Amino acid sequence: MRLKGITVVSEPTYKSGLIVLAGRPNVGKSTLANTLAGAHVAAVSPRPQTTRRRISAVVHGDGWQAVLQDVPGFQTPRDALTERMQHTVDQTLADCDAALFVVNAAEPTGKGDQFIAQRLVQAQLPTVIVVNKTDRATPAQIADAITSAVALIPDFVAVHPISAMTEDGCDALRDELPPLLSVGPAYFPDNLVTDQTPEELSAELIREAALQRLREEVPHALAVSIEEMTISRDGVRIIASVLVEHESQKGIVVGKGGQMIKEIGISARAALADAFAMTVHLDLTVKVRRGWRQDDAMLNRLGL
Repeated sequence: MRLKGITVVSEPTYKSGLIVLAGRPNVGKSTLANTLAGAHVAAVSPRPQTTRRRISAVVHGDGWQAVLQDVPGFQTPRDALTERMQHTVDQTLADCDAALFVVNAAEPTGKGDQFIAQRLVQAQLPTVIVVNKTDRATPAQIADAITSAVALIPDFVAVHPISAMTEDGCDALRDELPPLLSVGPAYFPDNLVTDQTPEELSAELIREAALQRLREEVPHALAVSIEEMTISRDGVRIIASVLVEHESQKGIVVGKGGQMIKEIGISARAALADAFAMTVHLDLTVKVRRGWRQDDAMLNRLGL
């Protein structure tokens, strides 16, 4: 597998590996990736399909490094975009050394969980079961979720009930990572927690700010394109376009009197300033690109 920006560091007893975060859409995989990496590298929202491409979230330890692969949730492809998303999932399973199988403690396991578990068993990946969102579940629901998940992965390595949001149980889960790794080089230096370019991270955080504020019919049709980005001593300047497929969606994103896009910009600017530890100047516009989810050239441009 080729990772962007790799710096290989060789140490005789160093351990490293790639670990896929596998689970249905909206079970909290991206929140878990951010929590374990200790940085905001993946977009988080209550909307399904928030994650559209593979994102590496690097967890650094004493003598080890786990590269978590946050991928789209398993799904049935409906267009060129979701076809690419599912291909990303399939390719990642082939690339990785182990898996974290993430389920929602507050919901019964279903056919989607069963399908993913079967894929992990077929791939013969050492798998840790992660029962997430315990802060939203009763003790009885958590017990049921554990029982159901264990039945799906008979040869599981361990089970960890956690809340990625509150970080409850995450220290114990982090300690579970080193045994999943093999002797090998570090893929990233100690100061990096993701393989994303500044442009990719910027698009991810701007889209997150939009997804957290928009109605259900808009998020699936929304993307962010970074048109220009410059970094200087005075800070970061970003010119970006929020892409939608219809004029009606553009009206929703802009909002009455431009209020919605203003709120998106304020939220995104704060997240970007935190990510880059610099002042951020953000210029957002909303554009209609009809059928962009079926346009291979546009999907390539967006890195999807």
